[in-house]
Amino acid sequence: MPNMVVCVKQIADPEAPAGSFKVDEAAKKVVAGAGVSQVVSPFDEQAVEAALRVKDAHGGKISVLSLGKDFVMDVIRKPLAMGADELILLQDPAFEGADSRSTAYALAMAIKKIGEYDLIFCGRQAADWDVGQVGLGIAEFLGIPSVTVAQKVEMVDGKVRLERVVADGYEVIEVSTPVLITVSNELGEPRYPKLKGIMAAARKEVPTWTAQDIGAETSQLGAAGARTKLVKLFAPVKEAKCEIIEGESPEEAAANLALKLREAKLV
Repeated sequence: MPNMVVCVKQIADPEAPAGSFKVDEAAKKVVAGAGVSQVVSPFDEQAVEAALRVKDAHGGKISVLSLGKDFVMDVIRKPLAMGADELILLQDPAFEGADSRSTAYALAMAIKKIGEYDLIFCGRQAADWDVGQVGLGIAEFLGIPSVTVAQKVEMVDGKVRLERVVADGYEVIEVSTPVLITVSNELGEPRYPKLKGIMAAARKEVPTWTAQDIGAETSQLGAAGARTKLVKLFAPVKEAKCEIIEGESPEEAAANLALKLREAKLV
């Protein structure tokens, strides 16, 4: 029976209207409005679903990891309600200001603390920044292979068989464990938590681990361990100008339009 780890992230609802978000250029942050709810990143929910499908077929244990702060417990417990076995939160001021690299390092150290693992699942990318680097970084820190954008994951004869999305279809890959897999939306809709699962999730204890708990070097965490620098964050300005082309007749209006297009070097 496989031991599985799924990494998930709590984010502001990406389905909220664009007008609900504002860019704080001084702080280089995107600020969600008061009415925007927190959710588990949709790609990460599909990663949970991929792990649950393996568990349905072969049994095993699913541990869910989430790094962040200001967790909304009813939200972050959703993987437990779906059927995961345990949820561990990583929360420490040392984690703040992280980029993809230092986030991957912290999650890798937490996975080492969990111990035995056969499969690690991540969403193909977080639905807020859409970078898609953390999963591969975890695999690099752990020294294990990784397969990206999987739409199907099965265990066959002790190995993992995957369908990996490519531009014109998919390719079938077989790999030994341990392996990290990033899951794409082509996997399909994640299961909806049932009332029994929601009630069971509410009763489970959720431990919180700090940098010290996972044995991480503080110089490799958060802003201290970041290798990228956000130079500027801004909302692009969109400008539109409309000019009405007139004429005494349709033919004259068409000729005037052709002249304008030629002046603008569009024809």
